[in-house]
Amino acid sequence: MNNIRNQHIGVFDSGFGGLTILHEIQKVLPEYSYIYLGDNARSPYGTRSFETVYKYTLEAVKKLFELDCTLIIIACNTASAKALRTIQQNDLPKLAPDKRILGVIRPCSEQAGSFTANNNLGIFATNGTVSSHSYEIEIQKFFPHIIVTSHACPMWVPLVENGESQSEGANYFIQKEINAILTKNPSIDSILLACTHYPILLPKIRDFLPKHISIINQGNIVAHSLQKYLKNHPEIEHKILKNSNTQYFTTENADVFNSIAECFTFNKIQARTITL
Repeated sequence: MNNIRNQHIGVFDSGFGGLTILHEIQKVLPEYSYIYLGDNARSPYGTRSFETVYKYTLEAVKKLFELDCTLIIIACNTASAKALRTIQQNDLPKLAPDKRILGVIRPCSEQAGSFTANNNLGIFATNGTVSSHSYEIEIQKFFPHIIVTSHACPMWVPLVENGESQSEGANYFIQKEINAILTKNPSIDSILLACTHYPILLPKIRDFLPKHISIINQGNIVAHSLQKYLKNHPEIEHKILKNSNTQYFTTENADVFNSIAECFTFNKIQARTITL
């Protein structure tokens, strides 16, 4: 175990999408040491059961603790929806009571009131996140008057991970889901991209979404929420190494991960393969 002050911030995702969250966090908090872990060998999580997502996420959390992470961000919306609360309440007190695990759903839910002017908020997400109703539940706690319309976009993650995010073929699937959510609720005036892959599709989404509808990218929200958290929890913050360094791990072949990750990081990285 490293010196107590030489800890890291861990960022976990089922695959590549969490790299968009990490990118935003690094822009706001560049001074810290980060470890990114993608469970690419078992992604996607979006169609898996609650029990499976919980099992996989807990395994990833344990691995990040072994790698000396004192604070973990579950950057995966599906894992945040299906596993985070159980791990926080049932597992963390036994595993590492002095460490913390945060997700991406609550920071966005706390600010939902600032997203929509007419109280009609749309959410694009995976099947797993939509079926969990996590955003509806969390947003209602803070803003019971907001009407939340969630919609799953099952083809969007494959488009991104297969390098088709800017292709002509992507147009059909993006326009299809935009039309579908607006059919459910024509009054939507803002849409939250509640999957970490979806920011890669942002140029296409803007092309097909009516101009009066705003798009909320959760990465920046999560980054500033983390900044506030560290300020309010010096007992965690003072443990984290400040060397502006990031290590990348994947459960997939590292060369495959490195080549696809460039679509999310916009620069070359060198990941290492790890077993959970």
